[in-house]
Amino acid sequence: MIEAPQTKDASATTADASFAEIAQRRRGRIRRYFYKRPRAMDAVVILCYVLLALPTIIPSAVDGKWLVVAILLLIATALFFRRRFPLQVVLAVALLEIAATILNPWGSNVSAGLWFALYAVASLRKRALTLAVFAAASLPLSLLYLFMWTSPSQMDNLQDVPENFHLINNIATAVTILLSNLLATGIGISVRQRREHEAEIAAWVARTTQLGKVTERNRIAREMHDVVAHSLTVMISLSDGAAVVVKKDPDRAGEVLGELSRTGRAALADMRRVLGVLRDDSGRPAPLTPLESGQNLAKLLDGFRTAGLPLHYAHTGPGLPADPAFELTVYRIVQESLTNVLRYGRSLSRVDVQVARDGDLVTIDVYDDGRGTRDGGSESVGSLGTGQGIAGMNERAGIYAGIVTAGPGKRGGWAVHAELRWNGEKGGS
Repeated sequence: MIEAPQTKDASATTADASFAEIAQRRRGRIRRYFYKRPRAMDAVVILCYVLLALPTIIPSAVDGKWLVVAILLLIATALFFRRRFPLQVVLAVALLEIAATILNPWGSNVSAGLWFALYAVASLRKRALTLAVFAAASLPLSLLYLFMWTSPSQMDNLQDVPENFHLINNIATAVTILLSNLLATGIGISVRQRREHEAEIAAWVARTTQLGKVTERNRIAREMHDVVAHSLTVMISLSDGAAVVVKKDPDRAGEVLGELSRTGRAALADMRRVLGVLRDDSGRPAPLTPLESGQNLAKLLDGFRTAGLPLHYAHTGPGLPADPAFELTVYRIVQESLTNVLRYGRSLSRVDVQVARDGDLVTIDVYDDGRGTRDGGSESVGSLGTGQGIAGMNERAGIYAGIVTAGPGKRGGWAVHAELRWNGEKGGS
């Protein structure tokens, strides 16, 4: 029996569309048809019951037993409402089946109405209630057959059979009623369990999708923080420097203004790429990589030198892994560290950036000999003094089983140390 559920779990309604499509394909063509058209399924159920009861309806009509015909038609009508009122329908069908059995004990429709009614209850209600309803609806009819005595007219037709034949026949009928009703109830319970399982999977899909969206928002927020914090800091420093040297050295001022323009354009391009993820209907992350934007590490360092940092760079060991996401992580950590130096450092005479690779371990060190606007603590290097920059670098490093530490340097100033581990499998930013 194939029926659409009466209600749909709220979590299932928010599940990913792809899961719904998969579930639909698994049902098959015929089941999909009736799942989408529950009234058509109702018509099939009523038709099946009428066919089962037809061998009783026709003789009863011929013999003028119109009450039996009316009862059977009432049962068929009641089955139409089994989705909306399953418990009431079971009660009505059980009583009508008893009445039909008393009026016509050996009809072909024995307990057939209860099959469909009990299935509806089992597929829509909890198991404990379903089993209680099964017992309450099945036992009266079974006991009626178990203790029913054969009429004299029927005894005349059974002269050549053992005397206890009618008792055996009654017992077999009672057991058949119990087993057939139990089978219909079990099928309904199985259908309900399958629906609950599908609802759980749909809820899991919805939670996973939501988690992916939250993760992507965090990624975008981290990228925006790095882009905006770096670009605005460098542009402010460049504009301040240009204002100072414009009268003394116009050529130098032009160079600074050119770098200011390039920084602004690069920042705008970065923001467009990052925000473009929000309009990516495919749902796939589109990480911004330095190589794509033309902002490799060398150009980044040149920009900070133009902004006024006395920068020295050293690289030891093999080159960085040729993975855009890993390169972006290194790029962002260096960028954030130097942005903090540019923003908060005072009395700087030297800023060192060292990148080293030893096997799968990549270390990044950024330290200066100046003094900050505050005395120690991560607040002195964070985003607008909140420490969010260090937290963002730690999140990036965590993707590669790494960590970022920051604090006062051994020879004064501020030092940032990062460790990343490359195993050839990580990706994403």
